[in-house]
Amino acid sequence: MEKKIYTYTQALQKAQKYCAYQERCQEEVRESLSGLGLEEEIIENVIAELVNQNFLNEERFSCAYARGKFKNNEWGWIKIENELRQRKISSYCIAKAKKEIDPVLYRETISKLALKKLREVKGESLYNQKGKVFRYIAGKGFESDLVLQIIEGIVK
Repeated sequence: MEKKIYTYTQALQKAQKYCAYQERCQEEVRESLSGLGLEEEIIENVIAELVNQNFLNEERFSCAYARGKFKNNEWGWIKIENELRQRKISSYCIAKAKKEIDPVLYRETISKLALKKLREVKGESLYNQKGKVFRYIAGKGFESDLVLQIIEGIVK
């Protein structure tokens, strides 16, 4: 089967629809456009135009990404930051995104996750309970010192 060849205008329209559906970062758009078989120069021109038209905004993307992953997936800051870095988001945008998460709600989420996991590991030794709760929460990307602090306050 023959691959369709896209003009600059068609690629731009396709990318606009892709970005209008949900927030995207430049790396996601670049991957999507290269999947269409477009040349590197056309891809970069399309991305530049999307930024110009405000379809693409890395700061807006990183803030929305951080809010969504924290609220919906209950991810900690370490995991969110790693995912943003994988998407080649700048340190400035990552720092902006970090401000999107309320520190009080962040601690409350760790407590909620700890209590939820504790109910699942009842009947085990206190040492095993703490270990399993810690690994579960740390695996979601929360800072280990903060997790330990909260677990010590809950598990007695």
